[in-house]
Amino acid sequence: MGHDSETTARAALSADGARPAGLWEVPELPVAFFSFILHFVWEFAQVPTYAGMAEMAHWEAIKLCMSATFGDVGFALTAFWTASLAVRSRDWILRPTRVPVAVFVAVGILLTVGFEYYYTNISLRWTYSDLMPLVPPFDTGLSPLLQWLVIPPFVIWLTRRHLLGARAIRSANA
Repeated sequence: MGHDSETTARAALSADGARPAGLWEVPELPVAFFSFILHFVWEFAQVPTYAGMAEMAHWEAIKLCMSATFGDVGFALTAFWTASLAVRSRDWILRPTRVPVAVFVAVGILLTVGFEYYYTNISLRWTYSDLMPLVPPFDTGLSPLLQWLVIPPFVIWLTRRHLLGARAIRSANA
């Protein structure tokens, strides 16, 4: 058994002697994970700003917030990939600078404005309550806009910490 496990361990090492990157070192996974958690909390916090949400059956509200959260994760991944294309590296999140961070936030905001407009004015899937301040020119709700100003920096920070920690653990176990 010792020989087989040593051979397997040696085979798992890369040319520089370090173990190859694991699945948790793929930046999209922590971006999606941390986006999901933070946006899910935000979706529930903004329930009173959407008409009928506070009165909705509990399970129906959870399903609606979950659906919106999956959309937010899709926005976050789209924003991450767009920022990565802008700087030609998916590793920008390890050393975030103004350009990729600005692209990341801007793409999230643009997607939010577009989807909020579609859902509140065209498909009428939801409407804002009187508690929601509206931002011109498209009368986008302030809460979804703030969501994409507040959450992305935390996603970047948490993802960076996670990826650097995963790399450190991998290097220590090499």
